[in-house]
Amino acid sequence: MLCLNVWGLSCAIRGYPAPTLKASVPTFTVRSSSQVSLPSINHECHQSGSPFVPEVIEAVESLYSEFRAVDDLVARNTTRVLKAFRNVRVGSHHFTGCTGYGHDEAGGREALDQAFAEIVGAESAIVRSQFFSGTHAITCALFAFLRPGDELLAVAGAPYDTLEEVIGKRDSHGMGSLKDFGVKYREVPLAEDGGLDWDKLVKALKPETKCALLQRSRGYSWRRSLSVHEIGKAIKIIKMQNPNCLVMVDNCYGEFVESIEPPLVGADLIAGSLIKNPGGTIAPCGGYVAGKEMWVKAAAARLSAPGLGINCGSTPGDIMRSFFQGLFLSPQMVGEAIKGTLLIAEVMASRGYKVEPLPRVPRHDTVQAVQLRSRERLLAFCEAVQRSSPVGSFTKPVAGTTPGYASEVIFADGTFIDGSTSELSCDGPLREPYAVYCQGGTHWTQWGLVLGEVLKLI
Repeated sequence: MLCLNVWGLSCAIRGYPAPTLKASVPTFTVRSSSQVSLPSINHECHQSGSPFVPEVIEAVESLYSEFRAVDDLVARNTTRVLKAFRNVRVGSHHFTGCTGYGHDEAGGREALDQAFAEIVGAESAIVRSQFFSGTHAITCALFAFLRPGDELLAVAGAPYDTLEEVIGKRDSHGMGSLKDFGVKYREVPLAEDGGLDWDKLVKALKPETKCALLQRSRGYSWRRSLSVHEIGKAIKIIKMQNPNCLVMVDNCYGEFVESIEPPLVGADLIAGSLIKNPGGTIAPCGGYVAGKEMWVKAAAARLSAPGLGINCGSTPGDIMRSFFQGLFLSPQMVGEAIKGTLLIAEVMASRGYKVEPLPRVPRHDTVQAVQLRSRERLLAFCEAVQRSSPVGSFTKPVAGTTPGYASEVIFADGTFIDGSTSELSCDGPLREPYAVYCQGGTHWTQWGLVLGEVLKLI
């Protein structure tokens, strides 16, 4: 009789890290005429021929439970996507697209909107290639809500840099900011721990506060991203002060990171980009607005024009197909991006760098921030990411001014879709504390390889 250690059969890299072996291991029996012994797996076997540096190997092995939890999340979110696709009866005829005004459309636009709305728990949604970016979609949502004399209240501290000129916090030079149209603006600063300041929030609203803005992700701030539970708690506090105050959630980087989305906890509108999470790394452009039907229609009117409604605008067939396919792939791609953030946090924290989120804590967006503490390290990190990218690996990222940003910013984004942050990428403003913001990746092993290059330089 031959007893084989099933963990010792292969040293191949698994879909998730192998667990630490215990004294008692599963065995199976094979009949044989002679006794044969096979070596059990060990650390040396695992490292033999590994493409990863020792620090990455150690981190991967320690993240077994976290990676398995992410796989469970992917399965739950894939289930809700499949359910929505079945309910709207997605078929190949939905991929044909349309031209011109977009009136002669085969139903793909309507099916996509309905499926997206169901997935995020909203009454309605518009998913359009005509949204240039997440900032554009968020802007349409804000202009849907706000009128002259109203007040916009940002309850999670300062918004992302690209919204500053939209709001009028930074001079838009008369280009049509909310401030130009007579909309006032205030912020509720974050608490010392980087989360919402609940004590200030309970008395933050004024009679003229028409819209409360919640930014789910961290942006370029050293703060915690918001969980859907925290967003729901904030919405209850806001609505208790003024039931008519509308709540807008900047949902960028948050889609599919949890098993529910903000509309299910009371958000009136959410908005985001399709070259982030919900595009599944293959949507070539576009964005979305989802939430209460009347406000989705108002956002659509801002995107197009009053009276045109939502049933217009052409989308070529190849783009329509990529929207459906990207949405289907999103839970899986987001899951891999989350694993990447867990790996980055584990490795960089072991080197003594300050990270946010902390290692092994639950994730609420797909961004991992690392304080590199110097301009030189930030540049070196981004250069290493660029060299490890599939597109433009021969180029060197250079910091510079970028439309919508107040500070110099450096981007490392050797991506197939220009500017895609659902693909492996990183960026950061060249200002204290010189933090790099990492996101995306179609598989966690990409970040494992990148970190090997990074550790050579910093």
